[in-house]
Amino acid sequence: MQMSDETVIVTPCEDGPLLIRGPFELMTQEGERIPPGRATVALCRCGHSAAKPFCDGSHKTAGFRAPTGQESEPADGVG
Repeated sequence: MQMSDETVIVTPCEDGPLLIRGPFELMTQEGERIPPGRATVALCRCGHSAAKPFCDGSHKTAGFRAPTGQESEPADGVG
């Protein structure tokens, strides 16, 4: 897959974070920008990171398990 300058790629890592690559912005619920600090970031999926929303590797000691792909089709067709 070729990535253009406007493509954002989200990759769920097996038993780990979501990797975000491409031009993106992170925002709080209040609409404030969260500086990512780099072009590619790992976002926590396990809920144990002390650096939320970023991954700090806590999923390894927490025993977090999640597939890299889709387990089943969402009921409403939206993930």
